[in-house]
Amino acid sequence: MEKKWFVTASPHIADQESIPKIMYGVVISLIPAMLGAIYFFGPHAGWVMLVAVASAVATEAIIEKLMKKPITVRDGSAVVTGILLAMNVPAEVPWWIPLIGSAFAIAIGKIPFGGLGYNPMNPALLGRAFLLASWPTHMTIFKTRPLEWITHHPGLAQFLSKLSLYTPDPTGKFSLSGIDVITTATPLNVFKQQKDAILRFADDPSMTEKVKTAHEAISQLYDSYGNLFWGKIGGCIGETSVFLLLIGAIYLIYKRYIRLRIPLSYIGTVAILSWIFGGVDGLFSGDPLFHVLAGGLMLGAFYMATDMVTSPVTSAGGYIFGIGCGIITVLIRLIGGYPEGVSYSILLMNLTVPLIDRYTKPKTFGKVKNK
Repeated sequence: MEKKWFVTASPHIADQESIPKIMYGVVISLIPAMLGAIYFFGPHAGWVMLVAVASAVATEAIIEKLMKKPITVRDGSAVVTGILLAMNVPAEVPWWIPLIGSAFAIAIGKIPFGGLGYNPMNPALLGRAFLLASWPTHMTIFKTRPLEWITHHPGLAQFLSKLSLYTPDPTGKFSLSGIDVITTATPLNVFKQQKDAILRFADDPSMTEKVKTAHEAISQLYDSYGNLFWGKIGGCIGETSVFLLLIGAIYLIYKRYIRLRIPLSYIGTVAILSWIFGGVDGLFSGDPLFHVLAGGLMLGAFYMATDMVTSPVTSAGGYIFGIGCGIITVLIRLIGGYPEGVSYSILLMNLTVPLIDRYTKPKTFGKVKNK
């Protein structure tokens, strides 16, 4: 008689979820942001996502075939890696950027460690870090302005206008930053440049006008919450619209694929520290909401910091992990050379997960403390 029963030690956890079900659930949660990316940046954003996914799946299948291991691409994890990699690159990158990034993520960040479940760092973020170090020009210069591509298609513009999905810009200009005075940089780029100008020239009488302009630019950034929330700003493919990302995040929370402890502690830490240290008029003069809505914080907090493989398993560990990500993100944004710090903060905290899990390990069931 075939063996049907297994006897194991407690605790026994019954769950109907499976890896493919969870992975394709994550894909479903990302659909609003993916469609939003195509709407804001045009069909090229769709091609970037398609190339990234195809590269991740093909790389995993080829390597496993060469290693004579079972092909695992159907579990959906490579698809998720490809989508997240694509969402961390600008919309106008050449096709070979997502191709190489996804291949690196799978070939270096996942397979050598034993595949899904054993990788110490988020593969998509590792791929992005590789691309950022190798081709910084392609990864840090944003040229595609939201909705500008629609102006080149009058018929489509007229159709979307009837659906109230598009309103022509009367000035004929589009802004990556979401403000009118500066059109060629993302919000965090503008903030960093203007803040540096204020701190550098504040005591120089000959630079009074420059400092005044910088103050006005930052003030306009702080008034652009609507643009940041709905997506009328530039940036990487997946970090544009907070609204669309939150729709997917709510789905993940509803399905219990992620817990709120990491996103809340991560976002909360960024808000508090940016309020204390992120202003240009001394302590407690920063705008926490701007720093929460701008950049890739929402994408990172809900979709990458919560990665089941590379985040702590304990409740206390999740809070520590989130707080650590928040501290590193603010340090990079305010002091480091990059205006954004989400990717590196998560990657660095990924490396601390074994240590966090070790010191936040829950009590063993039934263990009697020695007297």
